[in-house]
Amino acid sequence: MPSAPPASDGPDVPSLELSDVTKVYPGPPPVTALGGVTLTIDPGELVAVVGPSGSGKSTLLNLMGGLDRPTSGSVKVAGQELTELDDRSLSGIRAGMIGFVFQEFFLLPRTPAVDNVAEGLRYRGTPGRIRRERAEEALRRVGLGHRMHHLPEQLSGGERQRVAIARALVGSPAVVFADEPTGNLDSATSREITDLFKELNDEGATIVAITHDSEVASCFPRRIVMRDGSVVTEEQA
Repeated sequence: MPSAPPASDGPDVPSLELSDVTKVYPGPPPVTALGGVTLTIDPGELVAVVGPSGSGKSTLLNLMGGLDRPTSGSVKVAGQELTELDDRSLSGIRAGMIGFVFQEFFLLPRTPAVDNVAEGLRYRGTPGRIRRERAEEALRRVGLGHRMHHLPEQLSGGERQRVAIARALVGSPAVVFADEPTGNLDSATSREITDLFKELNDEGATIVAITHDSEVASCFPRRIVMRDGSVVTEEQA
C-alpha cells in the first residue's frame, strides 16, 4: 500500500509550487502544451485557473496533481518535489496530500454516499470504522448529513458533486484540485457549488479550480488566466 513521503513543515511552505514547468508531447511535430509555467499557491488560497479550450488548463491540472510528469521544471506539493518520486511514491502523494473533484463526479453507482466518501481514505490504511466516521463528518460539512445513506442515482447533480467534494476533503489534503466542477450543472446549482467552495475555503481548505467559465472564475479571489500554454495574467480580488 503506497504511503506519502513526509511533507516539509512550517508556515511558509506553499501548498503548491511550480517553477518553469514545461510539457512537450512528442511529434512529429512536437506539441508544447505548457511553456514555462511558474506559480505558487499558498495555504488557504481559493484560486481559479481559467482559459479557453486548448489553453493548457487540463495539462496544468494533470501536472499539479501528480497525474502526469513535466518535460522539465519543478512541481512541489506542500514542499514535496513530485518530479523526483517513483510511481509508487507518487501514488502515495495523491492518496495522502491531494484531493480531486471531477466534472463527471466518478461516484460508485451502487454505493451509498457515505461509503463513496470513505473510499477516499481506503489507500491511506485508515481503519474502516474511522473511515466511516470521517466520511460522515465530511458529508455534514458539505450539507449532506441527511443524505449520506442515499445512492448516487437518488441524488441530484448538485448533491452528487457535494459528495465528490466531501470525498476530496475527507483526508484533509494539502490542496484540492477541481476540474470543471460546475461543467455538468445548471447555473443555479453552479452558484451553490461555487458558494460551497468559498465556505470550505473560509474554513481553511486550499482549493484550485480549473474552469472555462469566466462567471465561475469571477467568484474566486484569485484568478490565473491561461492561453496557449502560458499564464498570461493574474488577477486578485
